[in-house]
Amino acid sequence: MPFYRQEQIFGRRHGVFIARQQMVQWTEQSVRLLCGITHELKKQLQASSYAQVDETPVRYQDPERPGRCGQGFLWTGLVPGQCVVYEWHASRAARCLDSFLGQAFAGKLQCDGYSAYPAFAKGKTEIKLFGCWAHARRGFFEAKEQAPVVGGWILKQIGWLYRWEEQLRQSRAGPGLRQAVRAAHHRMVVQRLQRALNKLQSRYLPQSPMGQAIGYALNQWPTLERYLEHGEVEIDNNLVENAIRPTAIGKKNWLFFGSEAAGARSAVMYTLVANGRMHGVEPYAYLKDVLERLPTTTNQEVALLTPLHWKKARQPQVELAA
Repeated sequence: MPFYRQEQIFGRRHGVFIARQQMVQWTEQSVRLLCGITHELKKQLQASSYAQVDETPVRYQDPERPGRCGQGFLWTGLVPGQCVVYEWHASRAARCLDSFLGQAFAGKLQCDGYSAYPAFAKGKTEIKLFGCWAHARRGFFEAKEQAPVVGGWILKQIGWLYRWEEQLRQSRAGPGLRQAVRAAHHRMVVQRLQRALNKLQSRYLPQSPMGQAIGYALNQWPTLERYLEHGEVEIDNNLVENAIRPTAIGKKNWLFFGSEAAGARSAVMYTLVANGRMHGVEPYAYLKDVLERLPTTTNQEVALLTPLHWKKARQPQVELAA
């Protein structure tokens, strides 16, 4: 290959490398400005009386392990109808929740059966854990092949719970009505299921699909039935799982984060875009506006730039223009 051609290729590759470096720097600078808004959303999550939490694994490049990826986790917290927050940690330990929810968190926490959640709530009487019926149902669905009759009957009982919940959702029932309906209808099905599972448990090996499904459900039963007494709590934490789903789809495209710092930056962007989606805010218009305003915004004014407050502030202008 001629020398001049080698120089052209090298120059082109070097130019691409410089452009990528500049994009990383611009992203870092933008995230540094946007962190104040996500901090306000995180404070809103920590001050809430009811939150759903889940976590999803994401690989990241680790400088201490060249050529190999470490395993990190994107923790997600959601307050229904109010906010959703993502936070990146290179760990799945319970101590991550001390940072994410805060040690002073007090309220209702809905989650799956992962041991970090009871470890976080241990000794904290002000925290009530609520289980997820979707997780419990998933085990029985996977075990249906082993025991079609038993699995089908259990799934039918859980189906009644979800059918009544859907009716309540369509009628836009408030917490009071939901609690009354659950007391009148759900409770008898939940009690019937508990009696049946206690009788069925001895029939299956603990490590069999049905044995694992029954064991999980009975271990989680105190938290699974707790929603009956609290009309403001959902039957499952599908809302936060739906918030995680875009990141799961994204992993198939970008495979891993470039570093721990990249994971933290991505969590900031996910938080703002997801809150915009929750409140019907167009991401480009929102981010363009706040990035132009943030350099001259005071600390006291940052709270007014969350997607919901930003939308409320612009609503009069939109109506006037219309």
